Amino acid sequence: MTTEAPDPRRLLVVEDDAAFARTLVRSFERRGYEVRHVSAQEELPGVLADYSPGYAVVDLKLAGGSSGLTCVQALHAHDPSMLIVVLTGYASIATAVEAIKLGACHYLAKPSNTDDIEAAFGRAQGNAGVGLGERPTSIKTLEWERIHEVLAETGFNVSETARRLGMHRRTLARKLGKQQVK
Repeated sequence: MTTEAPDPRRLLVVEDDAAFARTLVRSFERRGYEVRHVSAQEELPGVLADYSPGYAVVDLKLAGGSSGLTCVQALHAHDPSMLIVVLTGYASIATAVEAIKLGACHYLAKPSNTDDIEAAFGRAQGNAGVGLGERPTSIKTLEWERIHEVLAETGFNVSETARRLGMHRRTLARKLGKQQVK
């Protein structure tokens, strides 16, 4: 039987989806982490005043259109040794690069679970041995990701999404019928 360290691993979860945040908090607590949760960047200074996490999980898009990248920047400024993982449903190379530049150690696309996140903390150092290959993303995949991103921005309003994408509403409805929104 192993004994736990007297000072538990401290984790901060910055996530505006209350259900997902609750799931993450419970899961990490079962793994021996002391976890705090905030849903917006405005709450960070109050929590960081009396809590010094060594780990953080930050959602890229927070409520009210605020960016998780500003949270990454604030957390890294608070403690440069903090291991920060950014989660996003809208993965892109540009935001991944910015997240790493601002201090994140890893960037994961949703859906990610506790195992994925904890593994990302363990892979904070880069791996120069990663294989190089062709980019597997197709035009159809990129189109679907863009449609889903605009759908989420409009609160899943099909008419407004079609208007923003410059396509007819029925065309968008047919595309959505072919590939179900998850």
